[in-house]
Amino acid sequence: MSALHEADVAGPGWSRRRCGRGWVYLDTQGKRITRDAFLTRCRDLVIPPAWRDVWICPDELGHIQAVGTDEAGRRQYLYHPVWRAEQDAAKHERVREIADRLPAARRNARRDLRRPGMPRERALAVAFLLLDQGLFRIGSEAYTADNGSFGLATLLKRHVRITNAGIAVFDYVAKSSQHRHVEIDDPEVIDAVRVLRRRRGGGPELLAYREGSARRGPWRDLTSVDIGAYVKRRLGPDATAKDFRTWHGTVLAAITLARHSGSGSASERDRSVREAVSEVAERLGNTPAVSRSAYIDPRVLEAYEEDTVLASLPVPDAPPATPAPPRIEAAVLKVLESDEDSP
Repeated sequence: MSALHEADVAGPGWSRRRCGRGWVYLDTQGKRITRDAFLTRCRDLVIPPAWRDVWICPDELGHIQAVGTDEAGRRQYLYHPVWRAEQDAAKHERVREIADRLPAARRNARRDLRRPGMPRERALAVAFLLLDQGLFRIGSEAYTADNGSFGLATLLKRHVRITNAGIAVFDYVAKSSQHRHVEIDDPEVIDAVRVLRRRRGGGPELLAYREGSARRGPWRDLTSVDIGAYVKRRLGPDATAKDFRTWHGTVLAAITLARHSGSGSASERDRSVREAVSEVAERLGNTPAVSRSAYIDPRVLEAYEEDTVLASLPVPDAPPATPAPPRIEAAVLKVLESDEDSP
């Protein structure tokens, strides 16, 4: 963990107490902190005012700098910037390795999709390919119950319709109460979705399978745990459903920036980066800030600054559907690998 130290959030820490319109900070002995450097560090953490039961790491090199309980009763953490940077770099490298396995995983999922009836493996393949094509969050049963928002695992049959043109259109309320509109144009996936949507047995959830007999057994719902396990089986034990969003966000950013390779002034280049980030944010259903910090591999932005690398990326006339054509995904992988090999 570089020069950082592992913080023990169960050990002694600093705390804070409301004082007028601000805060006073207390050391591990409960005494008021007065040293300017310590006070500046506490303020620079920008701990949300609504947090209660705040614990602040006395060590400025602790990998966790502060912990608190938010208004929803969830324990939240503020990490050291160096630790976040290291974790982000490791995450993007892991996603790059997973993206290298995607072509084979897609072929295997496609074979499962072609199974007769609706056995568990076919339903799981539907979920896998929807994650890949629709940029869905996986969701969870608990989150839907608590917040009334949906992810792939908790979508209801009423959230999807099949148009006369044969397109599957998903409309639902996602995380943070954002409305999501997703269109899928994959005949094999749509055939399976049509079967799931029209079934008479089971509950209102879309994703389900027949237990026992693939054609006559009772219907059972797929859970987020089931889907996550299938993703790991196809892509490796370190893979998660979120990796689809991270990878496709990175590819989309690379495509958008490649269109602007050769842009001259610094302001033009900044505008191009903002455009790419906004495009990714719109497709993912995130804010631009979250898309840039959590989804787009920074190596793509660095490649754009160098200009020569993204210039050779094959760019379609219009933003591609997800996933992008294999030759584009392969080209983006080369961009990331070339950055890894550079001194």
